[in-house]
Amino acid sequence: MNLQETLSHQVRKAVNDIFGATLESVELQSTRKEFVGDVTVVIFPMLRVVKGNPVQIGEQIGQYLLENIDEVKSFNVVKGFLNIEIEDAHYLNIFETIKDQKSYGFKAPQPEDKAIMVEYSSPNTNKPLHLGHIRNNLLGYSVSEILKASGKKVYKTQIINDRGIHICKSMLAWKRYGNGATPESTGLKGDKLVGNYYVKFDQQYKKEIQELIDQGKSEEEAKKQAPVIVEAQEMLQKWEAGDAETVALWEKLNGWVYKGFDETYENLGVDFDSLYYESETYLLGKEFVAEGLKSGVFFKKEDGSVWCDLTEDGLDEKIVLRADGTAVYMTQDIGTAIQRVKDFPDVGGMVYTVGNEQEYHFQVLFLIIKKLGFEWAKNLFHLSYGMVDLPSGKMKSREGTVVDADDLIVEMAQTAEEISEELGKLEGYSDAEKDALYKSIGLGALKYYILKVDPRKRILFDPKESIDFQGNTGPFIQYTYARIQSILRKSDLGVAIDTGSLNLHEKEKELIKQLLLFPEVIQNAAENHSPALVANYTYDLVKEFNSFYQNVSILGAENDTEKAFRVALSNTVAVTIKNAFGLLGIDVPERM
Repeated sequence: MNLQETLSHQVRKAVNDIFGATLESVELQSTRKEFVGDVTVVIFPMLRVVKGNPVQIGEQIGQYLLENIDEVKSFNVVKGFLNIEIEDAHYLNIFETIKDQKSYGFKAPQPEDKAIMVEYSSPNTNKPLHLGHIRNNLLGYSVSEILKASGKKVYKTQIINDRGIHICKSMLAWKRYGNGATPESTGLKGDKLVGNYYVKFDQQYKKEIQELIDQGKSEEEAKKQAPVIVEAQEMLQKWEAGDAETVALWEKLNGWVYKGFDETYENLGVDFDSLYYESETYLLGKEFVAEGLKSGVFFKKEDGSVWCDLTEDGLDEKIVLRADGTAVYMTQDIGTAIQRVKDFPDVGGMVYTVGNEQEYHFQVLFLIIKKLGFEWAKNLFHLSYGMVDLPSGKMKSREGTVVDADDLIVEMAQTAEEISEELGKLEGYSDAEKDALYKSIGLGALKYYILKVDPRKRILFDPKESIDFQGNTGPFIQYTYARIQSILRKSDLGVAIDTGSLNLHEKEKELIKQLLLFPEVIQNAAENHSPALVANYTYDLVKEFNSFYQNVSILGAENDTEKAFRVALSNTVAVTIKNAFGLLGIDVPERM
C-alpha cells in the first residue's frame, strides 16, 4: 500500500471511528506552495456524511493520522483543507528505490494483454508531407511510445492512400508536361517532383474551366467537362481495369514518392511496424457487407445501394456500397480494420490519428464494426486533433501554398543555428557536432511546440517562438538536461549515500515529489492519448530542478553525503527528462 492509499484508508477509518460515518472516497491533492504540508485532505466533500465545522473535523482527523501513520510528521488545517506534512525519511526511502532505475516510470507489457495498433501519417501519394502531416506523425508516434511505456504492446501502422482520382491527376500532369523528368534528372525528392505535377494539374484544370465558362458553360458544367479532368477519370478507369501502361506509370511515380516519404520519416524520427496500401485494401469490406445484409446490420435500397441505418443511435443512414456495387471509404475502413486483426491476432484495439474533420466518419465506423459483432470494437479510439495554422494563414495543397515538412525541418535547424551563434556557447565544437546539435535543437523545438498542446486544440505555429532558450520550450528543457550532464561530469555518481543522516532541504523535497509523479503522468497520458501531459510534466520538473539548482549548492555541499545525494538527485532528474522526452520523440544533447 503506497502513502496515498494509506492516507485514504486511515482517513476513512478516522471518520468511521470518530464520527461513526462511512466515506465512499477521500479527495487528496498536493498541498499548495503557500501552505506547510505535502498532501492535503479536502474536508468539504465529507460534510455530506459528517455534520459539523470543517476546521474542527479536520483537526480531529489530523490528530488521528498523526497518531496512526508513522510517515505523518505534522498537520495544519486551513478552512476546509487538512494539510499533512510527511517525514523526510519517507521521501528518502522512495528515492533510494528509484534512483538507479534507468526506465523509471515505465511498465512492461504482460504476456496475456492484448496489443494496440496505432495508425498515423496515412498520406496521399500525390504530394510531399507538410506541416499538418508533421503534427499527425508526431502525435501518432508519441502516443505509441506512451502506450508502450504504460505497459501495452503496440504496433505502429499507416494506410497509404495510393489510388484514386487525386493520384491520377499527378500521373496525367507528369505524362503531359514532364518530358520524362525523374528525381535524378531534376535533383528533386520524388515526393516533391510528383507534388509539383499535382499543382500543375490544378493550374491547367482552372484554366480549362475558365475557358469553358467563357464559351457559355455554367461553372458546374465546366468543372465536369474540362478535358483534363475527363482524361484523369479515364486514366482511373484504366488503372482499375489493370491497363498495363497505366499501372506501370502509377508504380513508377508512387515508387519515387515512397522513397521521398522514407527520407522525411527518417529525418523526423518516426517509424512503422507495418504498412497498408489503399490499392490493396479498397476492395476489402465488401464480404462483410454481404454478411451484414444477411444478419440485418445493413439494408438494400431500391437502386441496389447498401446502407446502415444508425438513426436509433442518434446518427443517420450511411451508405456502405454504391448502386453499381463499388465500395466507399467506409467499406474500405471496415475491411481494413478487420484485416489488421487477422494479420495481428493479438490486437485488441486501435487508435486512429486523424484530423478532427473526420470525427463523424469514425463515430460511424466504430458503431458499424460493433454492430457486425466484433468484440474489439469497444477498444477503437479516434485520436482527433486540430489543424496547424501559420501566422500567414491556412495551407492549401492544390495551390502549392503548404509548408513542406522537409523545408520546415531544415528551417528549424537553421533557426537553431542562428540563435546558438548569437548566444555564443559552442566553443570547442567541430562542424559535425554543431550540425548535429542544431538539428537536435531545431527538431526538439518543433516537436515540443506541437506536442505540448492538447491534441484537440488548433495550433498557430511560429518557428521563431518555438526556439527559445527560456520558457515552456523544447530547447529550454534540453538546455537544463545538458546543464545536469555538465554537473555529473564534474562529480562522482557512484558514491554511497547514508540517507539516515540527511535532512531534506525544502527544494530537494519538492524535486523528489515531482519525480514521484512521473509513473502516474505516463498512465494518465496513455489513458487520455495526450503527449501534452508528458510535455508539460517535463517542463514542471525542469522548473523545479532550476529552482533547486539556484537555491541549493550541489558540488559545493557542506559534506560528502549531501553532495552525493544532490548529485544522485540531479542524475535521476536527468534520466527522467531523457525518458519523458524519449516518449515525445525528442533527443537530449549531452552538451549545449
